Amino acid sequence: MKRLTLRRYLSVFLPAVTLILCFALYLTKESASLNAFGEIENDFHSKESFKVTSHDYLNEDVESIVQEHSRLIVNITSLLKWKKKEVTIPLQMCKLASTAPDRVNVQMRDVFEELPFDNPDGGVWKQGYDINYDPSQWKVQKLRVFVVPHSHNDPGWVKTFEQYYEDQTRHILNLMVKKLEAYPSMRFIYAEMSFFSLWWSKIEDAMRLRVKRLLERKQLELVTGGWVMTDEANAHYFSMIDQIIEGNQWMMNQLGVKPVSGWAIDPFGHSPTMAYLLRQFGFKNMLIHRVHYSVKKYLAQNAQLEFNWRQTWDHSGTTDMFCHMMPFYSYDVPHTCGPNPKICCQFDFRRLPGEDISCPWQVPPSVITIANVEERAETLLDQYRQKAQLYRNNVVIAPLGDDFRYDGEKEWDQQYNNYQLLFDYINSNNDMNAEVKFGTLTDYFDALRERARGSVDGPPGGYPVLSGDFFSYADRDDHYWTGYFTSRPFYKGLDRILESHQRAGEILFSLALAEARRLHIKAFPKDALMSHIVLARRNLGLFQHHDAITGTARESVVVDYGKRLLQGLNNMKQVIINSTQFLLFADKTQYKPGVVFDVDETRHSHDSLPVKTVIHLTSRPRVVVLYNSLAHYRSCLVTLVVNEADLEVRDENGVVVATQISPQWQFITDVSLQTYRVSFIAMIPALGLVKYTVAKTNPGKNPLNVFPTVTIYNTPESSETTVGPFSIKKLGLKSESVPGQIHVKSRELDLRLSRKTGMLQEILRKDSRILMKVNVSFVRYGTSRGIDKSGAYLFLPDGEAQRLHGDDFPVIRVTEGPLETEVQVTLPLVDHVIKIVNSPGVESSAVEILNFVDIRQESNTEVAMRFITNVKSDGEFFTDLNGFQVIRRKTYEKLPLGANFYPMAAMAFLEDKDRRFNLLTGQSLGVASLKPGWIEVMQDRRLDQDDGRGLLEPVHDNKVTPNIFRILIEPSNSASVDQPAGYASLQSNLVSLHLLHPVHVLPSAEDADSRITKAFLPAFQPLRNGLPCDVHLLNLRTLLEPEDGSKFSPSDVTGLILHRFGVDCRFATKGVSCHFNDGQISISSLFRTLQVSEANVTSLSLLDRLSSVNQTTSVLEIPPMEIRALSVRLQ
Repeated sequence: MKRLTLRRYLSVFLPAVTLILCFALYLTKESASLNAFGEIENDFHSKESFKVTSHDYLNEDVESIVQEHSRLIVNITSLLKWKKKEVTIPLQMCKLASTAPDRVNVQMRDVFEELPFDNPDGGVWKQGYDINYDPSQWKVQKLRVFVVPHSHNDPGWVKTFEQYYEDQTRHILNLMVKKLEAYPSMRFIYAEMSFFSLWWSKIEDAMRLRVKRLLERKQLELVTGGWVMTDEANAHYFSMIDQIIEGNQWMMNQLGVKPVSGWAIDPFGHSPTMAYLLRQFGFKNMLIHRVHYSVKKYLAQNAQLEFNWRQTWDHSGTTDMFCHMMPFYSYDVPHTCGPNPKICCQFDFRRLPGEDISCPWQVPPSVITIANVEERAETLLDQYRQKAQLYRNNVVIAPLGDDFRYDGEKEWDQQYNNYQLLFDYINSNNDMNAEVKFGTLTDYFDALRERARGSVDGPPGGYPVLSGDFFSYADRDDHYWTGYFTSRPFYKGLDRILESHQRAGEILFSLALAEARRLHIKAFPKDALMSHIVLARRNLGLFQHHDAITGTARESVVVDYGKRLLQGLNNMKQVIINSTQFLLFADKTQYKPGVVFDVDETRHSHDSLPVKTVIHLTSRPRVVVLYNSLAHYRSCLVTLVVNEADLEVRDENGVVVATQISPQWQFITDVSLQTYRVSFIAMIPALGLVKYTVAKTNPGKNPLNVFPTVTIYNTPESSETTVGPFSIKKLGLKSESVPGQIHVKSRELDLRLSRKTGMLQEILRKDSRILMKVNVSFVRYGTSRGIDKSGAYLFLPDGEAQRLHGDDFPVIRVTEGPLETEVQVTLPLVDHVIKIVNSPGVESSAVEILNFVDIRQESNTEVAMRFITNVKSDGEFFTDLNGFQVIRRKTYEKLPLGANFYPMAAMAFLEDKDRRFNLLTGQSLGVASLKPGWIEVMQDRRLDQDDGRGLLEPVHDNKVTPNIFRILIEPSNSASVDQPAGYASLQSNLVSLHLLHPVHVLPSAEDADSRITKAFLPAFQPLRNGLPCDVHLLNLRTLLEPEDGSKFSPSDVTGLILHRFGVDCRFATKGVSCHFNDGQISISSLFRTLQVSEANVTSLSLLDRLSSVNQTTSVLEIPPMEIRALSVRLQ
């Protein structure tokens, strides 16, 4: 470096010293803030424990201060040094991951190893085998058969929700009342409360009383009682729970009943998460259907189609849920009475000659008469007897229905009259040794339990225990339903955004409502906000339907879903804004509703990308409130969009904080000078609100406001220019000063990228000195060249994927700053952005990836992002199930390529004895590990044809889709225990929570700042302490008073739902300031100002009181992996 003149030396040295002193003051203040926010870091001392580290800042020696000013600013993070503290994790947290549970009768991992997945012709049961039986076997114990009429009503598929209701559902439900009253021996089951509640709102009181009488007489049973029959692959467990709560609460409020049996005949594969949740809801039984045909055959051969479904992580058998699996191809009548669809179709009397549907086997049903009843009864009973051979205890269920059946009066009469003649004949002939009648789902399970143990209560004896899941699903041949894991990813992402806002708004509203009641404030708009919440709940719930979040509805229906999601999102933004205004209002006795805060971003339509709100700055400070919806203290990077580059940000105490001003880009190389991104580290208490201010300053006045360096690689020519406040260096293709790799660094990570491709190649984790190979690329799949091709449901690729890009030196833009560094590269079909940050929180340990995928002009194209690592994974990998748990997977060469993809709702990882590679996702997508050390995640799919599953449309409504991920690499000190379950590290769980639940930003409305400054508190901290590190506040949900028309009023009961993670303790955790308490939560001392006057442990529906929380100790203990719900009254 050239020797500096004295003037230049002073111009650099003095601002640098000022900057360092301010930084030291800022960081000292940060440490103090931890105590101010009440965060307690408890040390649990034990001989056997695992060490976890958390961060604070210390000042390091300041060398090379007299450097160029820009170099000083860029390297400001080198002035900082982590101080590590040891925190002890209780040993109990580690037991699940460190010990395998006892073996079960059926472990699906072993079944997949054993099955050849061939498809021999099984005769009349094409996917099974010939069934034989001894007719005398029922002389000792009669065969009992329950024929269960049902109508499967999709809340959107080829028609919208409203269209289905008007065209069919309302007629089904009206006729249900009329015909069940006319036929007292007939029964009917119904599942979807979204439709049922809409119908209920439109019928007269007299009709409502008739419905209640049918429920009392048990002619009508409402099964599962969710808002929808949820998808079980893409849906997150928050939304799965929420939509069942909504439906079950509605049932109790309006009908006075609650379900006890689950009914899931159409989700495309089944997750053990659903079994766990139903048990927590207080259910006794469940029924599933769509399972791989080879698995069904295997279980049938061993009489294991009914089983106690146990969680893979369960060591004690406390999660067992009794489950019935339907054995045949479909849930329609031809595939439910027995193994021969040609015969069974003859007993679907809706298909009588002259009707609008017929039997494809060319043998129609016949009206039952005295002349043919004997032959028809024998024929039908033979099918029932064959079906009984697949189960234990001589009890058979025969569903009688299909999609939107019983929408005409004639069908009710046809089915009832013909079946009743058959029943009468069979039941009156003792030599048939059978009892056949109409029944409900619970009628069947009660009879089964009575046969198995002499009582309808308790688990039935003599049934196997099964553990594992039922993905991926194939209904025939090599037709694997793995495409829907990714179809319409734009809306899968929007689902997660609404889910985050829904949860955040629910929590904040519940706190605000409790404060309003405590202080007797009537001005708080509780009813209006409750209406917003209920509509958002129900719109989010509707989207969990197995043809909604799956992306398998028609384009017009997808638009309807999208509009509902956007409506819910906008509603919850208003709930958050209004609740924030009330909670921060200093003198709440003077509170009046009004517009004080603005939304952080807007969406012009359901299919548009969000546009950030630009904060227009003057010398007068603008207020920005930050809301942390997590129940842990949070220190993280927050980014705003402003119209000025010279500014200062102050925290709630008026202290100036360090800021980084990054450019906004119009194109890959063109800077916008109209707006800028300002980033700073914010500290927010658990569930807290904190007020920051932003104000314009004179250029150079704020030494803590720094600008990054910008380098653009692979431009046509090399140059150095200044654009506004930014220095931009362009390194052309012919530049000799550019190495083969591009290095970008943070305090914790060193990333190496290829100059030829712009793709990540290696990650160095500095604390452990682990260098992991991480070659990133984008690949493209085509579709099969055969008759059967990929569509919305199926993934039938044309072979291995082809790279989407080569070594073609794309333009690579690197923006390096002290708080965040970003790399963007534009590739064919993808804008790929990588970001690393410097912050005291957990996010600094991860690499963020944001892909903007655009395949709107492509044909039969499916794009995936592939990571090739040096992890010795030996063909195994792990994926989550619904964000609730993790399961071990294996890639099988005996299966087609598409069969080795699995749903990823929140995370997937690879590991060996030395390291783990975590891929965390902000939206549900399909994932695979096709070779050892590989992991790839689908990004989007565009298909030119239907795949023959009823949709009758291609997938051509692609959007520019933002997919967001975080990569976390973790060193390990040993190999994992060989068991079916997997466990994320605590670090990974927390990074995932931060990804799914970002900080909510509420900028002040124009001209509202003076009112906020005078009337509003600087911060709001509702909890005395954050929850323990391994406990997640799933929701704080205000319950409804019974609905009165369209009016929704909140009750005085709040549902407090908590989930304790099970974690793998082989991995260290950094950036946490929470504590550990062995899963114990003190309910009475949870809140600072609010008092818990009553707390009861309940079922997950919040309907069944299980126990009261001890009023003396008020401690709730949650075992690892478990969810607990409480109904509380706050005052």
